[in-house]
Amino acid sequence: MVTVEDVRRLASTLPRSSEHLIRDRIKFRVGSIVYVAFSRDETVMGFGFPKEERAALVAAEPEKFMLPSESDMRYQWVHVRMAAIDEAEMRELVIEAWRMCVPKKVYNAYVTLR
Repeated sequence: MVTVEDVRRLASTLPRSSEHLIRDRIKFRVGSIVYVAFSRDETVMGFGFPKEERAALVAAEPEKFMLPSESDMRYQWVHVRMAAIDEAEMRELVIEAWRMCVPKKVYNAYVTLR
């Protein structure tokens, strides 16, 4: 199972990323934009994801992915059960959510260094 610590290790390597504790919830941001957030019990991770693609993602793997709460449907956001993903999938989800928040040149420089 992937943990918050696994996500923290990855997020700390992403340019412009910062960790915050907001209302007892761990969140990772680029500037003021949250790209990853955890439920209080750390069993669910919310992450940035294109609105137009999230229904298909949830429909394809409903045991893994969930739509956000009604109040968060206006955002580009989806949830995943931490126990349902491995480290490789977590890396992909977190990096893509972060990519949505940074300028293309920052993302391109990161990819070039990898």
